[in-house]
Amino acid sequence: MILVDAKGVTMSRPGRELFSGISLTISTGERLALVGLNGTGKTTLVDVLTGARDPEEGTVVHGRGIRVATLDQNPDLGMGTIAECIESVDGGRWEIEAALDRLGMGTDLDRSVKDLSGGERKRVALAMTLVHPSDLLILDEPTNHLDIDGIEWLEQHLRSYKGGLILVTHDRHVLDRVTNRIFELDRGKGYLHIGGYSSFLEGKAEREERAASAEKVRSNLAQRELAWLRRGAPARTSKAKARIRSATALVEARPEAQARDGSLDLHFGTPRLGNDVIELKQVSFAYPGEQTPLLDDVTLSLDPRERLGIVGKNGSGKSTLLDLLAGKIAPDGGTTLRGSTVELELFDQQGTSLDPSKRVWEHVVGDDGAKPDWRDKALMDAFWFDADAQFAPVELLSGGERRRLQLLITLARQPNVLLLDEPTNDLDLDTLRSLEDFLESFPGAVVVVSHDRAFLERTVDDVIILDGTGSAERMPGGYEAYENIRRGKQAMPQQAADAVTNVTPSKKPVPQASGRSHSTIRHDLKTVEAAMRKAEKRQAQLTDELNAGGGDHAELARIGALLAEVSAQLSSDEERWLELSEEMENR
Repeated sequence: MILVDAKGVTMSRPGRELFSGISLTISTGERLALVGLNGTGKTTLVDVLTGARDPEEGTVVHGRGIRVATLDQNPDLGMGTIAECIESVDGGRWEIEAALDRLGMGTDLDRSVKDLSGGERKRVALAMTLVHPSDLLILDEPTNHLDIDGIEWLEQHLRSYKGGLILVTHDRHVLDRVTNRIFELDRGKGYLHIGGYSSFLEGKAEREERAASAEKVRSNLAQRELAWLRRGAPARTSKAKARIRSATALVEARPEAQARDGSLDLHFGTPRLGNDVIELKQVSFAYPGEQTPLLDDVTLSLDPRERLGIVGKNGSGKSTLLDLLAGKIAPDGGTTLRGSTVELELFDQQGTSLDPSKRVWEHVVGDDGAKPDWRDKALMDAFWFDADAQFAPVELLSGGERRRLQLLITLARQPNVLLLDEPTNDLDLDTLRSLEDFLESFPGAVVVVSHDRAFLERTVDDVIILDGTGSAERMPGGYEAYENIRRGKQAMPQQAADAVTNVTPSKKPVPQASGRSHSTIRHDLKTVEAAMRKAEKRQAQLTDELNAGGGDHAELARIGALLAEVSAQLSSDEERWLELSEEMENR
C-alpha cells in the first residue's frame, strides 16, 4: 500500500533554495532513512511529507485514511503531569508505561511536564509516538538523549513495526540495523540508496568518483580546445565561431562544488599540555535532597593523551562526572587537582548561547572585534561552514547547524583538554566523521559522554562505567571491550579487572618500564595509521601520474623520485605500526 507519494517537490528558505524536484514514494513495510548535511532541509522535507507544510512546487498525495505518528525534534507536551499527558494518547496506557520504562522514564509519571529537561521531554514524546496507532511512523532524531540500552530497545521495536517508517538519524548502527533504504539530500538533489549505512557510503563514493571522472573529461576537452585556439582559427566561419563558443564554455565551466572540502592542520597553536592534567581523589557527590551519592569515593587520573569514554544508563552521573572534571561543580568529599598547563573547554548538552542577530564568523572569532584569521576560516571550512554560510546570521541556521556552530566555537578556543557531553546530538553524518578526524589528531586529552556507539568505537581507548550506585570502573579496550562484557560475550579480562579505578590509584595497571600509558600507545597507533592512509593515497596518486606517461622525461623523473620517497616513508610507517602493536600486546 502506498502511504505517501511526493513528486517534483521544491522548498527554499530565505536566501537560498533547499531542494528542488524531489520525488519519493513510501509504502507499507518501507524502512527509509533520511540523511544529509545539517541545513539541507531534512526536517523541512519531513514536514512536507506529513502535510504540516505545503510544497512550494510539486505535489504530495497521502494514502486514503492512513494514520501518521510523528516525533518532532522539539516536541510540545502541553501542561500537566506525565501521567495526565499520556492519558490523551490513543493506545493502551500499560503500553505507554512499558515504553517509558524501557526509555528510562518509568518512575517519573507524577512529575510535571514543565519540570522536565529537553531530553526527558523527548523520551516521553517518543514513547507516546511509538504506542500511537499508525500506518506511517516518522521519527526525527529519536536516539538523542537515549542511553545505549534504550537505543537497542528502540531498534528492536522498529524492526517489528509493520507500517512504513521514515527515520531522520545520524546513528550509524541504527541505519545499518533498521533501515532498508536511505534517501540522501545533497546540494538540493535527492539520491536513493538501497540498503543500510554501508550501501549509502558505497553509493555516495561512486557518485563522487563519477563526478571526478566527468570533470577530468571536461578538463581534457578544455585543454584541447585551448590549444586549438592558441594556434588560431583557420577562418572566420560559423563552424570556427561555434568552436570558440564551445571552448569558452568549457574553460569557464566548473565542477560541482564538493559538499565539504579541505583537510588542514587545525591544531596549530594548541597550548602544550604537561604531564599533570586532572585528578580526582576519593571524590563523592550527591545532589541536594538525595541520600545516596551519585558518585562515591571515585579516584581518576587523566593522561595527557587521554581518550576516555564515560558510559552508563541515564541518570547514572555521566554529566555530573564531566562537571566535576571541569570544576563546574565542587565535590562533597575528596579533592580535585588540575595541572597548571590545562586549558579546558566543556561542551555540554546546551552548548554556547548564540546571538541570533550575529553572523557565524562573529561567533567563531569572539567578542574582541577581530576578523577571522586563516585558522578560523580553515576550522569553519573543515566543519563545513562554507564562504556563504560563514556570513549567514544565526537566525537563519537550522537546529543542526546551530549545534554544529556551538561545537565549532568550543574547538576554536584551542583547548588542550576537551570534555564533550553528547557531542553527536543533531549533527549530520559528515560532521561526525569530521569531528572524529579532528579528535584523532587532537594533541591533548579528550573525555567523551556519548550514546553514539560508532562514535565511541572510533574515538576512545578506555571507558569509565557508571552503574548509578556511586561506582566508577575504568576498563581498557574501549567501547568494544565494554560491549562484549555487557552482552556476556566474554568475562572481564584480568587486565581490565586490575585496571578498575574506584578507590585508589593503586588499582590501576602497573606501567611498563617505558612509562608509556595504554592511551598514549593507542594515540601513537592512530597517528601512525593516519600517516599510513595519507601515504597510501599519495602513493596511488603518483603511480597513476607515472602510468599516464607522457613525453616529458624530466617530469617523469620528478614523479618517480617523489614516488620512491613516499614508498620509503610508507615502509617506515608500517614498521613503526608493527612496533607499537607489539608494545600494546605486551602491556
